[in-house]
Amino acid sequence: MGKKTKNRLPINWFIIALIISLYILGYLLYPYLPERVPSHWNISGQVDGYSSKTFHVLFFPSMTLALYVLMSFAPILDPRPENYKKFQGVYEGFRWVMVGFFIVLYVVTTLFALGFPLSIGKIVRFGIGVLLVFIGNYFGKIKHNYTFGIKTPWTLANEEVWNKTHRSSGPLWVAAGLIWILSIFIAEKPAFIVSMGVLIIVSFYGFIYSYILFQKLKNQ
Repeated sequence: MGKKTKNRLPINWFIIALIISLYILGYLLYPYLPERVPSHWNISGQVDGYSSKTFHVLFFPSMTLALYVLMSFAPILDPRPENYKKFQGVYEGFRWVMVGFFIVLYVVTTLFALGFPLSIGKIVRFGIGVLLVFIGNYFGKIKHNYTFGIKTPWTLANEEVWNKTHRSSGPLWVAAGLIWILSIFIAEKPAFIVSMGVLIIVSFYGFIYSYILFQKLKNQ
């Protein structure tokens, strides 16, 4: 158990405090929220799903907290825990960006429920775009592991395939992120189609590239 505890990445208590503050925010705004809070938007940017206000003020903070703690303990669950130390700065940055994304998402959906005319679709696409740019920019520094990165049967089976696939895919993920960000300037439905289409393409590229490279190295 002692060795596994050492493998756990440090928990940033400032981030924990930020997440806890979401519970406080929800408690303060609870009396002003409608009984049914918008919880889902379709590709045209229209609300098509609702949840209770109790669920809303508890779910987002709890999900954010659980996700952050899970990311902190990822090395314990990963077969290659020692490699996390080699890209700890990148992973820590990713944890910040992920938590920041969910905090913003909670705040803007709460404000929308309170009657502020926000475009949730545009905010979500912008946030995801930032995530993709960050990940793509640092893909080349992510070392071989089984939790974080492009996980195909071939990247997991061969460390050289892992490294080359991430270096090759990185610029494409940055480009995809920029497209997600720029999509906020076009209508909701085509923006969703373009953004998702680009993400599928870059994901498929990593899958195919890793397979071809693995077969090439195997036949050498």
